[in-house]
Amino acid sequence: MITRELDRNQHSVYLLNYHLVMVVKYRRKVINDEISEYLKHCFVVVGQAYGINLQEWNHDQDHVHVLFRATPHTEMAKFLNAYKSSSSRMVKKQFPEIKQYLWKSAFWTQSYCLISTGGAPLEVLKRYIESQGRK
Repeated sequence: MITRELDRNQHSVYLLNYHLVMVVKYRRKVINDEISEYLKHCFVVVGQAYGINLQEWNHDQDHVHVLFRATPHTEMAKFLNAYKSSSSRMVKKQFPEIKQYLWKSAFWTQSYCLISTGGAPLEVLKRYIESQGRK
């Protein structure tokens, strides 16, 4: 469920949403509904240790789209590395037939697309900031 309520910790309030796209190595078309659900489960499990809260998940045959929330303390690069390596290892163990489509040990490409998503369009935020201090 996607919500716009602010998250809180002891000293701050925040709303940190991200859109992540991860692609299968060599763009191999190996993701079906069952594998996608397994990858989603891995994302939730690994994400718990990093303050990640899954909001939305969907897939195509060669990539996944993920919408998630994080905390200000989340080390995004460490989380993504942990998720990609553990899910790669686990998905090949759970679905050994995938190995025939991949030449080496990696399931995911090294690269990914990570976009922060805000609650308001950038132009609205710019106008708001520019108007500060004016009566």
